[in-house]
Order: sequence, then structure tokens, then C-alpha cells
Amino acid sequence: MHVDQVNVDEHVVRALLRDQFPHWADLPLKPVSSYGTEHSIFRIGHGLAGRFPLLPDAGSATAVEARWLPGLAPLLPCRVPVVVAHGRPALSYPFTWTISEWLDGEDGSTATYDEMRLARDLADFLTALERADATGAPSALPGQRGAPLAGVDAPVRRAIEQLGDRIDAAAVTRSWEQSLDADEWRRPGVWTHGDPLPGNLIFQDGRLTAVIDFGGLKAGDPACDLQPAWNTFSGASRRLFREAMGVDDATWLRGRGWTVYQTVTGLAYYWDTNPRMIRQVSHALDQVLADS
Repeated sequence: MHVDQVNVDEHVVRALLRDQFPHWADLPLKPVSSYGTEHSIFRIGHGLAGRFPLLPDAGSATAVEARWLPGLAPLLPCRVPVVVAHGRPALSYPFTWTISEWLDGEDGSTATYDEMRLARDLADFLTALERADATGAPSALPGQRGAPLAGVDAPVRRAIEQLGDRIDAAAVTRSWEQSLDADEWRRPGVWTHGDPLPGNLIFQDGRLTAVIDFGGLKAGDPACDLQPAWNTFSGASRRLFREAMGVDDATWLRGRGWTVYQTVTGLAYYWDTNPRMIRQVSHALDQVLADS
């Protein structure tokens, strides 16, 4: 997916385990299929998951999870990854990596669930995250989710131009500019997940039981966590999600803007390399344009 990515396979993982955690080195290993773009995930035995960054910047994501999730976990209504070990660069693998508790279930890209019930459950999770004390939390920097939308104006317009007639460029640009014109967030930053998309939601028996991938965890504008409105919900479930989140018109528009950003940049970057991601973001962009 990336020109400069490090490829991680079972042999690499097994060697790293033998080098640093020999008590786990002989457990069964199984790669976890996903349309994630920054990490390779391996199930280790029955109760563990190894998370291996593919890119230099992705290594900081594991550090954020390890630092902040232990304190946030008791405050949230769903399970989140609990890091149980930290791996260091070794044996030609250049990044820090982590081992977490395995969270049973099926992710939202393939799970069957009731949208109305999920709208309530996910809103409960996200609002609980927002209410948690964010003292000392890392703040969203310009260009990151949780910061003002203007910081990603250039990459959005570049992606729209690059996609050409593969999208309705005029309609996407109109929607994007509506979001840019919305009033900015002017209150103290709150905790945001940054990427609560279907692949990061874990279900058991049709119910949301866990949320994963907190690499984008920041304090900032919570509008970025409204992306499920267009990635996951539609019609009545979208309206229920908005009501349960209790957001005003400007925040809703900014949330839609973050969805435009995620979809057009994803389409432009992963068009030839990640078909599952392309299907997901194409669906979300269609929902944005219908909603606009």
C-alpha cells in the first residue's frame, strides 16, 4: 500500500517474539485480515494480539495507546485494547511494537448488527470518551483530526483534482466548502478517537463490545468522531446518532467535512492497492453527497 512500508510476515513476528518474549514464541500465529493501512496485526495464541507498524509515523500510535488507554478504559462502556508488552526495534525490524489483549468479535466491515441500536451504543461510547478528563492530553495539531478543517484544505482539493471524473468533483467541492464555512470549535479540546470507522468497531452477537485503533487519540474538536454518520449509518439511524451525540449544525457540518477528507484522500491514495478500503470510502462519499 505504501512505497516505503516495512513488510511484516509470520517469520518476522516469530523471530521478534523469540528475541524479546520467548515465553510466547511458540504460540500459534495468525495474521488478522483487515483493510487497515498502518499496521499488521497478528493473533498470538488465543488471548493476545501483536500490532506491528508498517510506517515510521505509525509507531507513535502504539505509544499513544499504551500511555492513555489504561486510564480511559474504566470510563468507557466498551472494551478497548490493553497493552501488555512493548517490543523494541530488532532483527532488522525498525519500529517499536506492542502486544495487547485479544478482543473477541467481528469487525464492522463484516459483522451483522442493528443500525438503530448501534447508533445509541456508539454515541454512548463517544460521548463517554468526550466527558473523560483530558488534562495533559496530546492536542490535535494542524492537519490532524480534531484540529480545524482548514488544515487539510490543500490535500482535499489536491485529491479531488487527482480523482478527476471518478467522482462528482463539483458536488464534492460544494460539500467540502460548506463544511469549511461552518463555525469552528472554540471550546477546550475533548478526547477524540479520530477514526471510529467500521473496521475499528468490534461486535459480538450483533452488539458493539469493543473499539480498537486509538492511534489518533487526541484532545480537540469532537466533530471528527461524527464520521460514522456517513460511514456506518443512513436515514433514521443517522438521525438517531446525531440526536444521541447532541451536536449543533456547525459541528455536524465539520463532521461531514472530515468524512469528505477521509474519503477523497483515501480514494486517491489507495485506488489501486486497497480494494476493501475503496469500497468503504466510496460508500461513505455517496452518503455524504446524498446528505448534502
